[in-house]
Amino acid sequence: MFNLKQQFMLDPSVAFLNHGSFGATPKPVFREYQRWQRELERQPVEFLGRRHNDLMRSAREALAGYLGAKAGNLVFAQNATIALNIVARSLELGSGDEVLSTDHEYGALDRTWRFLSRERGFTYINQPVSLDSHEAFVESFWRGVTPKTRVVFFSQITSPTATLFPVEKIIQRAREKNIITVVDGAHVPGQIPLRLDSLGADFYGGNLHKWLCAPKGAGFLYARPEVQPLLKPLVVSWGYESETPGDSLFIDHHEWWGTRDIAAFLAVPKAIQFLQDHDWDGVRAACHRLAVDAWRRIHALTGVSPLHSDPEVWFAQMSLISLPADTDLAALKARLYDEFRVEIPVVEWNKNKLIRLSAQGYNSRRDVDRLCAALKKLL
Repeated sequence: MFNLKQQFMLDPSVAFLNHGSFGATPKPVFREYQRWQRELERQPVEFLGRRHNDLMRSAREALAGYLGAKAGNLVFAQNATIALNIVARSLELGSGDEVLSTDHEYGALDRTWRFLSRERGFTYINQPVSLDSHEAFVESFWRGVTPKTRVVFFSQITSPTATLFPVEKIIQRAREKNIITVVDGAHVPGQIPLRLDSLGADFYGGNLHKWLCAPKGAGFLYARPEVQPLLKPLVVSWGYESETPGDSLFIDHHEWWGTRDIAAFLAVPKAIQFLQDHDWDGVRAACHRLAVDAWRRIHALTGVSPLHSDPEVWFAQMSLISLPADTDLAALKARLYDEFRVEIPVVEWNKNKLIRLSAQGYNSRRDVDRLCAALKKLL
């Protein structure tokens, strides 16, 4: 396993198996983040009033190169939830329309779509999907499509169940039916390779503070050029009706939100460099092996049937592990941390008791050993 623990500021007493929740930033990337903050404070008017657009353009171009996209198809946003709120609130949906999603989606985005559906009168559907195979997943999801379906919304890697969905096939089918595709990629950048322009999704929101290891407050929104005019500013500011237009209306409308700290965005190129300097393809492969090994060991320990048929197919650097039905999740989570210093989420999803393990470059088999020993005692 790669030994990157010293590159992070994490508490060494904790077996930190929860990178998926908020990420963790390497020391050199955090130093770059603070350098930009100091630069802002040294001359705020120069920084925000005269340098802002060029600085953001440079960072956006570096990100675009990493994500396989044209820089004009991206804008920075603080996180995927904000990025996807821009999309959901912009689309003209009303009575008789349907938005089809899966039953694996992130709670904040489920709430976003439900909130808007109650305000505007469209129907939001969480379609149950099969995890028997990729083909079964696609067919089970597509059974929810009707003549009323205007939008399909789904994660590429899900938050509650860590599942890697084969989104390319859904995007292709939706394009053939003129259905808008909106993808939640909160857990994707840095965890699996991503080529946005060739993926073909209409809209894609992602986090950079998680698996790309950028500072908190760094995310992005991607939109194909053909659908960019559908988007409305979530915050109307000086970019709207700009007297000095920038690179595009898409960027003008969605990049300037008034005075804010943009240091997290400007540190993204350093985060990309950190991954490149540390053989991240190798890191990802080792982390995948660790996550799958934990999946196998803990299921052997509990004897509980897993939700996923094959961890090699459905997981990347996160794995979802089933717990006994009588598990007291709150008590288990508290004791794992208080007694064993293991930081890991335990959740209930569709009446299943589950534990979600994240493996990052600072983790080792020793962390998994500690978790297994704790579960053997507590369960």
